[in-house]
Amino acid sequence: MIFDEFSIKTLIRPVPDFPKAGVIFRDITPLLQSPKALRMVADSLIQRYVESGFSHVGALDARGFIIGSIIAYELNRPLILFRKKGKLPADVLAASYSTEYGEAYLEVHADSLCEGDSVLLLDDLIATGGTLVAAAQLVRRMGAQIHEAAAIIDLPELGGSRKLQDMGIPTFTLTAFELNER
Repeated sequence: MIFDEFSIKTLIRPVPDFPKAGVIFRDITPLLQSPKALRMVADSLIQRYVESGFSHVGALDARGFIIGSIIAYELNRPLILFRKKGKLPADVLAASYSTEYGEAYLEVHADSLCEGDSVLLLDDLIATGGTLVAAAQLVRRMGAQIHEAAAIIDLPELGGSRKLQDMGIPTFTLTAFELNER
């Protein structure tokens, strides 16, 4: 299936003033409710990574779990979950990060990765880059490398993709929105 950015963008609902005034939240729920659109997104990512040499897929809490699990399954790679604080049951590593809403923590099981592993990080959106930067820090603390950070949506004006690239982490997104784009 050929990727159609216009179709995908029309299925990403802008929600003004959520979770706080002045923010336009990019809701992927309508995209997930369209089997054709979800297949288009998944197929595009699968085509991009099918011959890549990374060893693991890292999915970020919570919407990143959706696309991350599909990609891990289709590419037959282990899935690593990066969760919000207090959600994982075993020994964890944690990293703090700032979001446009405040400070938060991301955790991963301490035994998820080893030296020599290479991880594709997946999330639904790159905004300020906080969650992906925290995930990258955790990956590196375990001795692994980041193959790429990928998402459905980029909000380039918030600088997250640039921040990741400045850390030496390649980024890829399927579409981008200007902050005030409806």
